[in-house]
Amino acid sequence: MTTHSETWMTVRQPRARAGLPAFVALLARALERRAQRAALAALEPRLLRDIGVTPDDAAQEAGKPFWRH
Repeated sequence: MTTHSETWMTVRQPRARAGLPAFVALLARALERRAQRAALAALEPRLLRDIGVTPDDAAQEAGKPFWRH
Protein backbone atom coordinates (compact mmCIF):
# COMPACT_ATOMS: atom_id res chain seq x y z
CA MET A 1 0.00 0.00 0.00
CA THR A 2 1.27 3.46 -0.87
CA THR A 3 0.94 6.10 1.79
CA HIS A 4 0.14 9.70 1.06
CA SER A 5 3.66 10.81 1.90
CA GLU A 6 5.19 8.42 -0.64
CA THR A 7 3.22 9.94 -3.50
CA TRP A 8 4.77 13.40 -3.29
CA MET A 9 8.20 12.73 -1.86
CA THR A 10 11.07 12.43 -4.26
CA VAL A 11 13.83 10.00 -3.60
CA ARG A 12 17.23 11.57 -4.04
CA GLN A 13 20.07 9.59 -5.44
CA PRO A 14 23.24 9.62 -3.36
CA ARG A 15 25.76 12.20 -4.49
CA ALA A 16 28.85 11.06 -6.28
CA ARG A 17 31.97 11.10 -4.20
CA ALA A 18 33.30 14.58 -3.94
CA GLY A 19 36.87 15.12 -4.90
CA LEU A 20 39.06 16.43 -7.63
CA PRO A 21 37.01 15.02 -10.57
CA ALA A 22 33.83 16.60 -9.21
CA PHE A 23 35.61 19.91 -8.70
CA VAL A 24 37.06 19.84 -12.22
CA ALA A 25 33.61 19.16 -13.67
CA LEU A 26 32.13 22.02 -11.65
CA LEU A 27 34.89 24.37 -12.78
CA ALA A 28 34.42 23.35 -16.42
CA ARG A 29 30.69 24.10 -16.24
CA ALA A 30 31.33 27.49 -14.62
CA LEU A 31 33.89 28.46 -17.27
CA GLU A 32 31.55 27.37 -20.06
CA ARG A 33 28.74 29.42 -18.51
CA ARG A 34 31.07 32.46 -18.39
CA ALA A 35 32.01 32.02 -22.05
CA GLN A 36 28.37 31.69 -23.12
CA ARG A 37 27.41 34.83 -21.23
CA ALA A 38 30.28 36.75 -22.80
CA ALA A 39 29.14 35.60 -26.25
CA LEU A 40 25.57 36.63 -25.46
CA ALA A 41 26.73 40.08 -24.36
CA ALA A 42 28.59 40.52 -27.65
CA LEU A 43 25.55 39.85 -29.86
CA GLU A 44 24.01 42.72 -31.79
CA PRO A 45 20.37 43.62 -31.06
CA ARG A 46 19.37 42.25 -34.48
CA LEU A 47 20.80 38.85 -33.62
CA LEU A 48 19.22 38.91 -30.17
CA ARG A 49 15.82 39.48 -31.80
CA ASP A 50 16.47 36.47 -34.04
CA ILE A 51 16.81 34.23 -30.99
CA GLY A 52 13.93 35.88 -29.14
CA VAL A 53 15.94 37.67 -26.46
CA THR A 54 15.63 41.35 -25.64
CA PRO A 55 18.78 43.42 -25.14
CA ASP A 56 17.72 44.00 -21.52
CA ASP A 57 17.32 40.27 -20.89
CA ALA A 58 20.71 39.60 -22.51
CA ALA A 59 22.39 42.27 -20.38
CA GLN A 60 20.80 40.87 -17.24
CA GLU A 61 21.94 37.33 -18.04
CA ALA A 62 25.43 38.46 -19.09
CA GLY A 63 25.80 40.40 -15.85
CA LYS A 64 25.33 37.34 -13.66
CA PRO A 65 28.44 35.91 -12.00
CA PHE A 66 29.71 32.69 -13.54
CA TRP A 67 28.77 30.61 -10.50
CA ARG A 68 25.08 31.56 -10.66
CA HIS A 69 22.70 29.59 -12.89
